[in-house]
Formats: sequence, C-alpha cells, structure tokens
Amino acid sequence: MHKLQHYVLFPNHDNAMRLYRELKCLGVRAVIAPTPRVLSTCCGVSLLVEEKDIPEIHGCVKEHGIEILKIEAVERDINPRRDKYC
Repeated sequence: MHKLQHYVLFPNHDNAMRLYRELKCLGVRAVIAPTPRVLSTCCGVSLLVEEKDIPEIHGCVKEHGIEILKIEAVERDINPRRDKYC
C-alpha cells in the first residue's frame, strides 16, 4: 500500500509562515518541510498537512488572503539507506 503525503506549495516563504501561524491558531496540524523537487522548484518551503484537513486549509487561505500555489500529493518516499555512506 502506498501512502500519500500532502504538501501546501507557496510562491514564497512569507506566505508559508503566515499560513503556518494561522493553522496553529486553528489547531490544524502542519509541519514546515522542504518542498519535494518533484512538486515544485519555486519556493523551498512547504507545509506538510493531513488530507482530512485540506478543506479547512482552503477556508483559512481564503479567509486570510494567503497566496498558495496549490496543495499537491506525492507518494511517500522513505529510504532508510538514504544519506548513509558506510
């Protein structure tokens, strides 16, 4: 079974931090994460969110006028041997 991770993508880091703060106030879980290069090369910061929270995130974005590029899903890529050289 493949698990998807959902990322909110931004044109710049200011919008990412604004949305992060607003989501924390609402009690919505979000994690600041590097943007996967398969999704965007624009801004290096994204928010990793849960799929069930996406409607609430869209509402927050609209209410506070925060600019996002999109919310995109990517297959989780866990490689326990990544960055191990020995």
